[in-house]
Amino acid sequence: MDRIVVSSSSSRDSLLSTHKVLRNTYFLLALTLAFSALTATASTVLMLPAPGLLLMLVGFYGLMFLTYRLADRPAGILAVFALTGFMGYTLGPILSSFIASGAGDLIMLALGGTAAVFFCCSAYVLTTRKDMSFLSGMMMAGFVILLVAVIANLFLQIPALSLAISALFILFSTGAILWETSNIIHGGETNYIRATVGLYVSLYNLFISLLSILGFARSN
Repeated sequence: MDRIVVSSSSSRDSLLSTHKVLRNTYFLLALTLAFSALTATASTVLMLPAPGLLLMLVGFYGLMFLTYRLADRPAGILAVFALTGFMGYTLGPILSSFIASGAGDLIMLALGGTAAVFFCCSAYVLTTRKDMSFLSGMMMAGFVILLVAVIANLFLQIPALSLAISALFILFSTGAILWETSNIIHGGETNYIRATVGLYVSLYNLFISLLSILGFARSN
């Protein structure tokens, strides 16, 4: 009888802990998305220059490393805002080019598509509580393929390859949202800062990829 009570109490504590991580993750994600939108708007209005590839990579991976390093400390929250603010800044020049070319409506379409994918994926996992851990192997293979394709396209600059990369990024980001959400609710991820970063990066890549495909379709 005592074992049953202890087991029940342990399960309840685990469930409460999972709900807390999920709640904190979504709350921090909402705040970082708002902050990122603010920095993107400022970058667009002020027409700030686009960062070069080297600055983009150093800024992103440097702040990503800092965030993961501080994920278990209060300073980790500041690192998350630094990372998402920087990513918002990098969006500014891209959005400016779309607005200048008269394709500002595509930005709203890409935002709507990104939101729809996120809510559908999250709702599916939260409703069914399906374990998506089987996606990890496919995502690793997809990451390697994307990395090779992106590096190749830096030299080849083939429009069709760029379109294919955007489509693959959409699939990869969708799978990442499913996997990350499942990982949270099944107790695989207990740190809401790391979970927030994972979801944010997926949403960022999803938005950029949708915008790229819509822009390609409009240009044709």
